[in-house]
Amino acid sequence: MQARTTGAPGPLHELICHPAGATGPVTRLTVSVFRPEPSVLALDYVLTGDLFRVLVPGPTVPGRADDLWRHTCFEAFIRTGAGPGYHEVNLSPSGAWAVYGFDDYRQGRTSPDGVASESVLRASDDDHLALTAILRLDDLDPAMSWSVGLSAVVEDADGGIAYWALTHPSAKPDFHHPDSFTLTLPPPEPA
Repeated sequence: MQARTTGAPGPLHELICHPAGATGPVTRLTVSVFRPEPSVLALDYVLTGDLFRVLVPGPTVPGRADDLWRHTCFEAFIRTGAGPGYHEVNLSPSGAWAVYGFDDYRQGRTSPDGVASESVLRASDDDHLALTAILRLDDLDPAMSWSVGLSAVVEDADGGIAYWALTHPSAKPDFHHPDSFTLTLPPPEPA
């Protein structure tokens, strides 16, 4: 299986499981992320483990949907500037996706305009699940660097939920935590 389906030139980032929970059937979760255009975010997630024990939502008609985080879901959190506002991106292996805007920590949630999914694709075999997403985020300032937090929720066949992220700054899993935005994505260089 090809791990990088968008050909993302960025490095692979290893997600770690929150220490309060078990990793379940997952042995590794990596993400490659980059901005091919000033308002475009490209993500390649690769989950490695016993996929027979991971509950993976089946394919559906691609489009916006709510509550994706309640099941196996890949996520990105994006903040621009110094203010407290940020965006949450949810990507389901089903092809469904959602983007929410927040004015502050878990407050003022909206479904912003100027957001579109160009694609959410998945590929899998017995021990790998790859999800590639390309999102146009026209409501984020394309000239600024974006601070990003990468994460995933993985549901297993035994009913367990594992929370994976670049970092876990609190005792409980909290992908919205301001200290989770540890990766900086500058705008791409002009061609």
